[in-house]
Amino acid sequence: MNVDATTEPAYATGAPTRTPARGRWIHGWDAEDVQQWEGGGRTIAQRNLRWSIACEFLGFVVWQLWSIVVVYLPAAGFHFSSSELFWLISVPSLVGATLRIPYTFMVARFGGRNWTVVSALLLLAPTTGLAVCVANPGTPFGAMLAVAALAGLGGGNFASSMANITYFFPAREKGWALGLNAAGGNLGAAVAQLMVPVAVTAFAAGALKLPLAGLLWVPLILVAAWGAWKCMDNLSSAKSDIAGSLACLREPHLWILALLYVGTFGSFIGFSAVFPKLIVDTFGPHVGFSLGTATISLAFLGALVGSLARPWGGRLADRWGGARVTVACFAVLALTALTQMLTLPLGSFPLFIGLFLVLFAAAGAGNGSTYRMIPVVFAIRARSQDARTQGAVSQGAVSAARRASAALGLISALGAYGGFLVPQVLNASRLASGSYAGAFIGFVAAYLLLMGLTWFVYLRRSPTSLAGV
Repeated sequence: MNVDATTEPAYATGAPTRTPARGRWIHGWDAEDVQQWEGGGRTIAQRNLRWSIACEFLGFVVWQLWSIVVVYLPAAGFHFSSSELFWLISVPSLVGATLRIPYTFMVARFGGRNWTVVSALLLLAPTTGLAVCVANPGTPFGAMLAVAALAGLGGGNFASSMANITYFFPAREKGWALGLNAAGGNLGAAVAQLMVPVAVTAFAAGALKLPLAGLLWVPLILVAAWGAWKCMDNLSSAKSDIAGSLACLREPHLWILALLYVGTFGSFIGFSAVFPKLIVDTFGPHVGFSLGTATISLAFLGALVGSLARPWGGRLADRWGGARVTVACFAVLALTALTQMLTLPLGSFPLFIGLFLVLFAAAGAGNGSTYRMIPVVFAIRARSQDARTQGAVSQGAVSAARRASAALGLISALGAYGGFLVPQVLNASRLASGSYAGAFIGFVAAYLLLMGLTWFVYLRRSPTSLAGV
């Protein structure tokens, strides 16, 4: 194809056409076309990936802001109960998980570049809203909860970002690109928990600068939105697959894999959100340090370790199989949660932090291995359908591939509900017994159950087992 002379020069024969319209649409994109890919397609895809990561990173930052802000509310003059603080922590995950479903279809409806700009600018609402609310200790809890719910806009960004990048890369490079996109986003949770304590306590002169927790990110959001508008592209070939999504809802393995993703990604995002509060509740704000410096800032290590472990979980799954790695991760999660419960009475801060870092590493690795299982499971199901049609190229095989793509978005949304469940289970345990021991017993039981489910469905030797997952 030829490229319009009013835009950019042609990259190579077979290069896509970019229209000169302000919508910046690319027509004829085919990442699987090696000539197009090597002739300039790779450059386009990598440029879009960089800005997608930047915007998704800020989405995770905003999504997790309240996880660190709530520990400063009592010192700032707010008189909320512990249960109310747990709601402020968990409601962004509830909203973010729900928004991931419609966000999955926004790229095809409005264009990847266009929606990335819009979704980035939407982050200005929760950040400026947070700054206004925390500036006045008289702000009612209902208003605080509504603004915390707006932070869920950041959680929805993951689904649209992943859907957009999927269209840009060929199958042979898609896994690595999606891994970078996901890991880059997940790191936003760690950076939020690292930077907010520094921002609100630096030069405070005895008074917390809590509005900076939101205002700090406004310039970065504006830069990211400008970069997406200036450097990203829309693909006319990106099509939503509502029929595929509805079809995959009838696939039993969608719900099984969603449960596994709740146990892995849900644990990661849920414990990331609640980790700062757990540190303060268990050891107080000092533990030999001062509030806002070393003690609270250490909370970022959990999200950091979990984010870095995710691609390694995928890599181990490539070598040993996703089901085996997922079973191992659930085993580590169960053992670590049990050890954490048994050692809490010792009051050892280093042991508490160390065990949680192991838990985050196992959840992150399990996140990567479970995500890798999804396309493999649906590919095996497609081959099974082919066998039943005696090897003919069937409508079933094609629809199975479409269901696999749709399942990635739906499972990522369902798994994010774990970010709401984990804090609420901890809250219920504290209300019922005054401690978190009951919650950890529940976590151990859940991890063992999910480990058994993974083995039974994907590793057990039987005529109906899915070998190779």
